[in-house]
Amino acid sequence: MPRSLRMAGAWAAALALGLTGCGTSGGGDDAQPRKARTHADAPDRVEPLKTPPETELPATVTSADGHKVTVKDTSRIVPLTGSLNEIVFTLGLGERVVARDITATFEQAKRLPVVTRAHDVSAESVLSLRPTVVLADTTTGPAEAIDQIRDAGVPLVVFDPAKGLEDVGPRIEAVAKALGAEKAGAELTERTEKRIAAARKGVPAGARAKSAKNTKKPRVAFLYLRGSASVYLLGGRESGASSLLEAAGAVDAGKESGLTKDFTAITSEALAKAAPDAILVMRKGLESVDGVDGLLKVPGVAETPAGLDRRVVSVDDGVLLNYGPRTDQVLTSLVEQLHGDTE
Repeated sequence: MPRSLRMAGAWAAALALGLTGCGTSGGGDDAQPRKARTHADAPDRVEPLKTPPETELPATVTSADGHKVTVKDTSRIVPLTGSLNEIVFTLGLGERVVARDITATFEQAKRLPVVTRAHDVSAESVLSLRPTVVLADTTTGPAEAIDQIRDAGVPLVVFDPAKGLEDVGPRIEAVAKALGAEKAGAELTERTEKRIAAARKGVPAGARAKSAKNTKKPRVAFLYLRGSASVYLLGGRESGASSLLEAAGAVDAGKESGLTKDFTAITSEALAKAAPDAILVMRKGLESVDGVDGLLKVPGVAETPAGLDRRVVSVDDGVLLNYGPRTDQVLTSLVEQLHGDTE
C-alpha cells in the first residue's frame, strides 16, 4: 500500500478506525484483462500462476533500507502489507504464507492470523509464528519492531512501495527474486503487464490524448473517506491515484488543481478549484458516509459538477492502489465506470 494511503489510514486509525481491504477477482485467458467485479459481494480472490513455482535458494538481495539479506528458507513467509501478500499468493507461494497484514482480505488469505494493528507490526506476533522470511515495505513500522525481528535472526527484506503503473513489474520481480522464484516472477510480470495493456485498450480514443486539456477527459477527484471518524481528504499529486486515472483516460483533478501533497483536508474551496466531473472513492469509504447521499453532504461535494450529476466511481479498498497482479481489474473498472456511458 502506498505511503500516502498508509498515512491517511493512520490518521483514521488514530480516531479509532482501521483501514480494511476488500478486493476483486477475475478469470479468463492470461493475456486478456479480466472483467472487473463491481459488486461488494463478488468473490475476492487472487489468481495464482497455473504452475507452482520452483524456488532456487539461497537468494541474496539488497533490501530497500540498505541491508544485504540472504534468504535460505521460504517455508514460512510473513508478508507485512496487503500488496505483498497478494504478490506472494499470486506467485503460487500462498501455502507457505503463515500470517497476513490487516489489509490482505482476499479469500485465500483470510484464514491467516493478522500480525498488524492499524498498519503497525507486532514483532511478538510475527516471531511467535517462527517465520523463515519476512517481507516489508519502507512504510512498515514501527522501526523498533523491524529491528526486533531482524535481531531475532529472521531474514527481513524491505521493498519500495509501488506508486504507479510503471512500478508493477519491477515490484513483482523484486519480491520473486527475494524468494528465489525469479522465473515465476518473470512469468507473472509478463501476464500482469499484458493484462494492463489490454485494459488500456478499453479507453475511448478521444480520452487517450496525453494533454490534460483534452475536453474529452473527465476530471476525477480521489477522496479518502472515513465517515465515522470524520476524516474527509482530497488526494493530490502524491496520493497514488494519478497513474491509474491517467491510464484510464482521465485527469487527476486534485493534482491538476495544484495540490502537491498526498492528501489535504476537504474544503469547499479546494473542491471548487478541482472542479471534478467524477469522484473516485474506495468502496468502504463510501459505505462509511452512507453512500452517495451521505457523500453529497460533505461540504463542497454537492456543488461540484460530479456532485450535481451524482457521478461517483468506487473501487474496492484492498486493491485500488496496490499496483500489483490485480491492477488490470482496477483499470478496467475505472474505464467502465468513467467511459461506459460514452461509448
